[in-house]
Amino acid sequence: MGNEDGYFGESVAAAYDESSGERFDPAVVEETAGVLAGLAAGGRALELGIGTGRIALPLARRGVPVHGIDLSRAMVARLRAKPGGDAIGVTTGDFATTRVDGTFSVAYLVFNTIMNLTTQAAQVACFRNAAAHLEPGGCFVIEVVVPDLRRLPPGQDAVPFHVGPTRWAFDTYDVATQATSSHYLDIVDGRAEYRAIPFRYVWPAELDLMAQLAGLRLRERWEGWSGEPFTSESRQHVSVWEKPGG
Repeated sequence: MGNEDGYFGESVAAAYDESSGERFDPAVVEETAGVLAGLAAGGRALELGIGTGRIALPLARRGVPVHGIDLSRAMVARLRAKPGGDAIGVTTGDFATTRVDGTFSVAYLVFNTIMNLTTQAAQVACFRNAAAHLEPGGCFVIEVVVPDLRRLPPGQDAVPFHVGPTRWAFDTYDVATQATSSHYLDIVDGRAEYRAIPFRYVWPAELDLMAQLAGLRLRERWEGWSGEPFTSESRQHVSVWEKPGG
């Protein structure tokens, strides 16, 4: 994969929309788009890490003008190839720092993508960048997992999340730095192929402090897009921070 695309080059982009996880379920996608459309309230939406348009396209079909930022040209090429994809504006760049013209009523960052920023400083910069794009009263929305360190076996730093005849995948954690990586080992034509993607896990309270540094305040936190209450047992959250002044 090309370095300019980071860890999301053509080999990842080609198979990205074939993922079978819950977040790719059409009903979940439409529910997500519905919540974001409600938060947009007739205004514009900015997607950080727009990728192949999994959320942007159904959101645009609801009449919401969407603009995206993404580093991966390979992922965006997949967006462009889809019906309606050529009508969505995309700016190439790092979504933590890249600026686009105009203001937006909602900015959003879904599917754990905040963790692709592998330092706390970059995550803080992302909040400030999102806030700078929001009009007063606008919202920044993040969907991300809660770090599930309780699953770590005593004395170990790795948790498998897929074991199959041709693929093994596991996450490793460094609890001192909050660095984590997803590791994939695939058997293709009898040969082993290995790749790893680094992340930085982040706690809900830490995200609230990042929001505060960016001048945002927490408005809502749910377990998921259906608005379920967030509890100590929740393994993910959807959080909505608001820019004052609306």
